[in-house]
Amino acid sequence: MKHKILIADDEPGVVSLLKDYFEMNEYLVLTAADGEEAIKQAGRGPDIILLDINMPRMDGLEVCKRIREYVNCPIIFLTARVEDMDKIAGFASGGDDYVTKPFSIDELGARVMAHLRRENRRTRNTRISFENDLTIDYAAYKVSAGDKEMPLAKKEFEIIELLSKNRGQVFDKERIYELLWGYDAEGDSAVIAEHIKRIRAKFKSAGATDHIETVWGVGYKWK
Repeated sequence: MKHKILIADDEPGVVSLLKDYFEMNEYLVLTAADGEEAIKQAGRGPDIILLDINMPRMDGLEVCKRIREYVNCPIIFLTARVEDMDKIAGFASGGDDYVTKPFSIDELGARVMAHLRRENRRTRNTRISFENDLTIDYAAYKVSAGDKEMPLAKKEFEIIELLSKNRGQVFDKERIYELLWGYDAEGDSAVIAEHIKRIRAKFKSAGATDHIETVWGVGYKWK
């Protein structure tokens, strides 16, 4: 079965190049030239999204925030921005990877495949965990407190998944970053603290126990 990829970028040359490359590699390709069209195309169920940050009508960060409520697939930002705060903003909005322009199309293709392989491994290891006041559905990317589902970005869920499946094991920020973003990802492990902060705020908002323990000077573990 072919993978479906959404390419959202306002540069026609970039879209044409990527469309040709991924079609040649037997992907089904969806395209969008602005943020509003990207949101519409995201509703067609892509397996992965390549999302430019600097787009008209709505930038990629806002698109990512809006679609994360109903899209769980990996999102890779394509952008000329290189500042650390831009990368942190991208990851915080729900992005999974960050590729700066100009980029190697073969490297981008390899990253796309790596993300899709991780998705396949995750779905093959489906199970549901009951954690006192939480229910974690690993297949559906859902965490519920009682009958209330928590609105989680994909990377927030993956942090919960990693820690909860390895109860008691301490992970430092660098290790979490390597496992969830990949060794060659462009970014900084400092985003992990921001993600943990957001997860804890969502636990509190849902009336759930904070299941993540900080091991000072070391990292984090699931209580």
